[in-house]
Amino acid sequence: MNHKWILLFLIMTSTVFISGCWNQKELNELAIISAMAIDKNEEGKYVKTIQLINPGNVAGGLQGGGSGQSPTVTVYTAMGDSVLEAHFHATSKISRRLYHAHANLIVISEELAKEEGITDILDAFERDPEIRMTSRVVIAHHTKAGDLLKSLTAIDKIPAEKVNGTLQTTERARGESMEVTLQDVITTLTSAGKETVISGFSLKGDIQQGKKMENIQQSELDTTLESDGLAIFKEGKLVDWYQGEMSRGVVWILDKIQQTDVILDWEGQKNTLTYNVLRQKTKVSADTLNNLPVITVRVRAEGDIREVRSQIDLTDPYEILDIEKELEKEIKKQLENTVIRTQQNKSDVFGFGEVVRRSDPEKWKKMKNDWDDTYFPNLKVNVKVEAFIRRSGNRTNSYLSDMKQ
Repeated sequence: MNHKWILLFLIMTSTVFISGCWNQKELNELAIISAMAIDKNEEGKYVKTIQLINPGNVAGGLQGGGSGQSPTVTVYTAMGDSVLEAHFHATSKISRRLYHAHANLIVISEELAKEEGITDILDAFERDPEIRMTSRVVIAHHTKAGDLLKSLTAIDKIPAEKVNGTLQTTERARGESMEVTLQDVITTLTSAGKETVISGFSLKGDIQQGKKMENIQQSELDTTLESDGLAIFKEGKLVDWYQGEMSRGVVWILDKIQQTDVILDWEGQKNTLTYNVLRQKTKVSADTLNNLPVITVRVRAEGDIREVRSQIDLTDPYEILDIEKELEKEIKKQLENTVIRTQQNKSDVFGFGEVVRRSDPEKWKKMKNDWDDTYFPNLKVNVKVEAFIRRSGNRTNSYLSDMKQ
């Protein structure tokens, strides 16, 4: 019986230490940030653009009718000598407390990334406990970072969600961009043997028109936000942009390809066959026996034939073998071209240095200080590819063969 009273006493006294809603945050007191952008003006001041969600408009869609419709986001801009000072100046324009916990996008201008680099501006984001380290980071290509946040989007109500969704779709379907988080960027900046690579985003069309509601009230938009290649960094500064096959080569060597297409010429005809990669695995190894390491990139790809624009006998196993050999040559060529250009940039975005460190820590200690400028540009990189055709779609031979007959 005494045990029961003791247990009841402990339960009652423990409630004294249970905190209530001492730090509650009411929605009507918060300005919810969905995205942030950093530019630098001609005076050398940081320009911070903040995209705020209008909760009522998001929940109920576009309010009103005709000219009374309202956007789902509001954008504010402020300047300062540092990123944090620009943030503090923004608070003077907003009647609510700025709330970062829902922000999932950070946009950095191309000009700032080239001239000053991104090393010094990320500390303010990482140090704030309210900012998520899983927030995506993108580089604004051929436009100001702030203008990306000011453009309204049609299908996705919040522009930040449009950018993140497009990054996911492009990475999954094409393999020409990657989702890169704030944590990823800081990890590569502080790692020896691997440089930073960040996806780019651009604004196509009339920038001013994109800020107006009329832009999303028509079937064909005047302004669109588009995924636009990869930004290649060296020591925190942007040094090159990769597009198309070149950007896909980076994603492929990093083993982040989920799905992509490889187009082949066949028997003298251009763009005859399309191979859809559905599964792939890339392994990178280093042979450190000699003074200069030798890197081997092994790729195994499996996929389907998705398009045929000529008479190709897909029932012939020897024909399939020939196609697989051509696919291996094409993939190898794309990856080798990417490696050559990246070595010219002296920026090891592939992480070959990390592979050498894991293979031979003692040798890496001697190389790491001169890795990017001396060793990485002169590495011998062997690319070995295996490609397999698993299926040919809903039919084997193309109807073009029947038409010829």
